[in-house]
Amino acid sequence: MTIHRDMFDKPRGEKKMTEKKPTRLVPPSFSTEPTVMVSGGFDPIHGGHVQMITEAAKHGNVIVVANSDEWLMRKKGYVFMSWEERAMILREIKGVTLVAAVDDSDNTVCNAIKMLRPDYFANGGDRGKSNTPEQDVCEELGIRMLWAIGGDYKFNSSSDLAKKLIKNYPK
Repeated sequence: MTIHRDMFDKPRGEKKMTEKKPTRLVPPSFSTEPTVMVSGGFDPIHGGHVQMITEAAKHGNVIVVANSDEWLMRKKGYVFMSWEERAMILREIKGVTLVAAVDDSDNTVCNAIKMLRPDYFANGGDRGKSNTPEQDVCEELGIRMLWAIGGDYKFNSSSDLAKKLIKNYPK
C-alpha cells in the first residue's frame, strides 16, 4: 500500500491553519513487529539502497519514505525516475511493508516520522549525527536511531551513477 499526500480529500469547511498537526497514518496495531523507517531519493535505485533496506529489515518491517520529485529537483536539479516508478521498485524489495510519499518541502522527512511513528529510523553509511536533521524529532518521539545500516560507508551513489551515464554516453 502506498500513501500519497494527495490521496485524501480535505473535509468540508476545513479552515486553513497556520500550524498543521500531523495525523498519524499508520495505527499502532499496523504491525506486531517493530517498524523501521528508511528514507532517501532512491533516484536511481541501486544495490546500495537494496543492501540498506535488506539490513534494516533485520530490525523489523520496513517503511520506505521516498522523497518527492520536487525534492530531487531542489537537491540535484533533475529527476531520473519518477516517484511512482521508484515506489514500484521499492515495494518489491523483501521486507518492505509500506512505501510512503510525504511532504518534504522542508528538505527533511520529519513530517513522515511524526505521521508514521516508526520504532526505528535507519540511516545509511553516509549519514551521521551532523547531517541528519531528523534526529531531534526522533529523540522527541522516543524513536531509536540506527546508524550505518547497510555498511559504514556509502556502497554506491545515485548522483555518481547519473554522472557516469552522462560521461560515458554523451549526446
